[in-house]
Amino acid sequence: MKKYKGFSVAGAIGIIAVVAFLIIAGFLVIDGNNKATNYNDYDFYSVIEPDEHNGYIGDNVKGDPQAPVLIFEYADFQCPGCASINPRVNSAIEKADGKLAIVYRNFILSYHQNGTAAASAAQAAGLQGYYKAYADKLFSEQAEWEYASASERTALFQKYFTEVSNGEGDLEKFNSDLASENVSKKISFDMGIAKRVDIASTPAFYIDGQLIDWSNREGGSITINNQTITWETNLTGEQFEDLLIRIAKAKLGEDISE
Repeated sequence: MKKYKGFSVAGAIGIIAVVAFLIIAGFLVIDGNNKATNYNDYDFYSVIEPDEHNGYIGDNVKGDPQAPVLIFEYADFQCPGCASINPRVNSAIEKADGKLAIVYRNFILSYHQNGTAAASAAQAAGLQGYYKAYADKLFSEQAEWEYASASERTALFQKYFTEVSNGEGDLEKFNSDLASENVSKKISFDMGIAKRVDIASTPAFYIDGQLIDWSNREGGSITINNQTITWETNLTGEQFEDLLIRIAKAKLGEDISE
C-alpha cells in the first residue's frame, strides 16, 4: 500500500475517522438509557463481567479483581478532583497488599467537553491490557488534554498509548477500538449504573451500597461489619487514603477502634 512519511493511506484515513468520532464524542453525553438493558439483572456492588450490554467489556479494576474488599469509584477523567485523589487511591491499594481493589466506572459530567473522548481512550487501551497505566496517565496529564481541540487530544491520546505500552501496543487497533460501538456501549452501561445508584458528582466512592462521603464539609460516617467510622469535616487526600485502609480492615473483620 502506498505510504507517505511513514503513514499508509489506510492509516491516515483511520486517524481522520477517529478525529471525526472524537469531535462528536467530545460533546456527546452518553446517558446510559439503553432500553434493551435490564439493570435489575446486575449486582452493582460486585465486579460485572463482559456481556452484550456493556460491549463485552467488563468492569475496570485497579488491584486484584479477587480482592476480598471492593470499593466502587464513579469518576470522570476530566474531573480535577478525580485526578487529584487518584494517587491516593493507588497508594491505598498498594498499602492494603492485595486485600483492596477499586472498581472504576465512568460517570461523565455533561460540561466536560473531552470527558467522553478520554473515557473512550482509556477503554481502548484497556482492551490491550493497559487500562490502569492509561487511566493514571490521563489523570496525571489532565491539564494537557482537558481543553484540547479534537485533533490535538487525538494526537495526545495516541502519544499516551505509545508511552504506557512502551511502544509495544497496537496503535491501529487502539484507534479502531477508540471509535468502536463496543467502547461506546461500555461507557453508556457505566452511565446507566451511575444514574441508578444516583451519582450526582465525581469522584463518588461506594462500598456495600453506602456512599463514602469524604468530601462533605459537614463530615460523614459509614458502618462496616457493625463498626462505625465517622469524620467531622471534609478529609484531605492523605486522610481519605487512611479512611480507605480503615474501611478495608473493617470489612475484613479487623478491630479498628482506637
